[in-house]
Amino acid sequence: MADIDVSIVIVCMNKLDNLYPCLNSIKQYTNVSYEVFVVAYLFSKENLEKVRLDFPWVNFIESNEIRGFAENNNLALRLAQGKYCFVQNDDTELKMPVIDTLCSDFERSDEKVALFCPKLLYADGSVQYCGVGEYSFGTIISREYSFNPKRKLKSDYIDKPGIFETLNACGAAFLIRTDVFREMGFFDEKYFFCPEDLALTVKLRENGYRIFVDSDAYIYHKEGGTWGKLRTATMPTQLKGEQIFSADSGKIYYWLFALLVFPIRFFKTICWKLKTFLGGDEKSKIMAKANWNVCKSLFSSKTPKEIFVSYYLELKK
Repeated sequence: MADIDVSIVIVCMNKLDNLYPCLNSIKQYTNVSYEVFVVAYLFSKENLEKVRLDFPWVNFIESNEIRGFAENNNLALRLAQGKYCFVQNDDTELKMPVIDTLCSDFERSDEKVALFCPKLLYADGSVQYCGVGEYSFGTIISREYSFNPKRKLKSDYIDKPGIFETLNACGAAFLIRTDVFREMGFFDEKYFFCPEDLALTVKLRENGYRIFVDSDAYIYHKEGGTWGKLRTATMPTQLKGEQIFSADSGKIYYWLFALLVFPIRFFKTICWKLKTFLGGDEKSKIMAKANWNVCKSLFSSKTPKEIFVSYYLELKK
């Protein structure tokens, strides 16, 4: 087991149309020794049987309780035997030997380099992320009041070539030293749906580790976004996670976050409700409800997971 180079970890929520291209691309473009863990999150019995038959070389871990991204990944990460862990979303696809390239980068790096990330591309080939800039209370609030929210985490070096150091990394795909990941306690499970990936990279830097990008290694990321009814549960959960992250700078930031975010989210609620009243589509109703749930959650003492579960169960009624 010590000869395994990489433990690849993927969480999939019963979406075979994402999983199949992802796994097939790993098989096609990866030459280093590896093991693959797929956390089969809330899979139907039929789909679980199908993937086990079609991918006998993959270790499938059933996850049939409500769990967040951090919890689900940690189920597999605790079993990892590779020198490195490659964490990737199920809606990513390799079209070049990304993992091999990042492993090679590590072999030329010192022990303080903990994580390498590839360039993330949208399906059309445009750049999504090439490194991630500062992530803090200030940048989160700035994003909330920005007229260009798509720029929320993109760094100023998005078009920078070659290998370079970055402040943070996106959790959609990255390679990390397993021993360092274990030292950090893997993903922090107090976060349910964001920002466990950014909290990890911030913690790495606080402990003296460095994070790099290889812009010549790229991976495609569909990231279509969640516009269905589940948005009414994921949006308040994400904002609560960011509120908790802000509290790491001091308890006052927790409540300051709520006071600053509430007005803009209340304003968005009114705007979406008005659009619904004027004949908006289903998306308008969903976004109005999602933003209102954010408003209610900001002053709640519930954890991100408790918030998700409460709104998720509402959808099931």
